[in-house]
Amino acid sequence: MTNQSHRRPGVSRRQFLGRGGMALGGLTIMPSFLAACGSDDEGSGSSGGGSDTKSLYFANWPSYMDEETVDLFAKETGIDFRYTEEYNDNYEYFAKIQPLLSTGKRIDPDLLAPTNWLAGRLISLGWTEKLPFDKIPNAKNLSPEYKNPTWDPSGEHSLPWQAGLAGIAYNAKAAGRELTSVEDLWDPAFKGKIGMLSEYRDTLGVIGMSMGVDITKATASNMQPVIDAIQEKVDSGQIGRFHGNDYLDDLATGNLVACIGWSGDIAQLALDNPDCKFVIPDSGATLWADVMVIPKGADSVEPAAKFIDYVYDPENAARIAEFVQFISPVEGVREVLEAKGGEAAALAANPLMFPSDEDKKRLKSFGQLSDADEEALDAAFSKLQGN
Repeated sequence: MTNQSHRRPGVSRRQFLGRGGMALGGLTIMPSFLAACGSDDEGSGSSGGGSDTKSLYFANWPSYMDEETVDLFAKETGIDFRYTEEYNDNYEYFAKIQPLLSTGKRIDPDLLAPTNWLAGRLISLGWTEKLPFDKIPNAKNLSPEYKNPTWDPSGEHSLPWQAGLAGIAYNAKAAGRELTSVEDLWDPAFKGKIGMLSEYRDTLGVIGMSMGVDITKATASNMQPVIDAIQEKVDSGQIGRFHGNDYLDDLATGNLVACIGWSGDIAQLALDNPDCKFVIPDSGATLWADVMVIPKGADSVEPAAKFIDYVYDPENAARIAEFVQFISPVEGVREVLEAKGGEAAALAANPLMFPSDEDKKRLKSFGQLSDADEEALDAAFSKLQGN
């Protein structure tokens, strides 16, 4: 999009995903904190709410909704729709809701969109409702690659909101050539100008796939050779830095020649700097998603289902996708954008929003980790970064 008001803000929704832990009121929230909460699972006495059919509260990430959908949905359904952008960090939000959900009490929002790994944790803890698919007929439009995903193997508790990729981002002018593989990152000419994401699921995922590791079945054990390989590149000086999404300026100027990066970031950066490109490596890229879940005991299960059904209508999903410019999980969106013509049709041709069938074969989601594996990987990756 060329409309600057529709560009993502300087602090994008993906910036918040790369923290292994965060300070919250003097408390450090780490994966071990998530693990410790599992002991409360059996104490949940809630069998689900669902009594309110006239209101809905959706807590979502910032800048992750177009300017029309909220009002259109409320007008069409008569539902009092409270939409907020209060969801800023997975660990932070988990810390906020854990004291209630772990004791069988409901939280205020009826709908959340956590990143897939946290959605998987909530589902495994029994803290989400099963989706009432009889009230979500448009769920039939779910793209096949998101059916029975690693975070929700039965497919009963979640549906994706938006998705994206982690792969190779590079400055073609600085590189002096096209890059197509992870091996290209280790070109001696790029020494010190290669970056890795601090979100370890994406960095270990992309590098691991290049080493033949099945990242859908990730463990601390099968990821250790990947960590060792990255450590060698850190020690040799080939890898110059680890980063969140603060890599964009350095990539644009060529201070970074290439890095592991996110497709949505580069889609936006390329509007101003066409030298900046994103590629799915020959060995594959990681696919992440933010997924809609209904918290256990939510008051407004039926309105939540109506909204999910609404946004899984291709016309409505296309309006959202045109604004946020991530990958829509809804089949038919591309055709709607093509029919609109102009800038919308140009988005329909963007492979960062609509990967080809061949590209989709090279996309995998990082598997759900056990509590012990998550804690071990977080510690190992933190050490890798020199922390």
